[in-house]
Amino acid sequence: MEQHNNAINVEVPPSGTGCKECTETNTWWVHLRRCADCGHIGCCDTSPNQHATAHFKETGHPLMTSFEPGEEWWFNFATGEDFDSGPALAAPTSHPADQPVPGPAGAVPANWMELIHG
Repeated sequence: MEQHNNAINVEVPPSGTGCKECTETNTWWVHLRRCADCGHIGCCDTSPNQHATAHFKETGHPLMTSFEPGEEWWFNFATGEDFDSGPALAAPTSHPADQPVPGPAGAVPANWMELIHG
């Protein structure tokens, strides 16, 4: 991860408690990911809209970390490498523990398992 330290901003807070684009369009996500550069919260590749990957493709920000409670792993989109940990980012480091997965509450369709990417 050393070659991408300039892609980490430990002072920027997350963009919210849910996927930014899903929240704006009243859709849903499975798991959440946080951009280490700008704090953008996007949904994982299992989610129907895959906004974390779309954020990397649009911005070139290579590093992201899990935004799930209790998870500290990182991923580098540019190299495909994953890491067990990284520097401490500005709080909060996950969505609220009472936020459902998938989420958000009330937006997840009953057949969500049929709609995810494997």
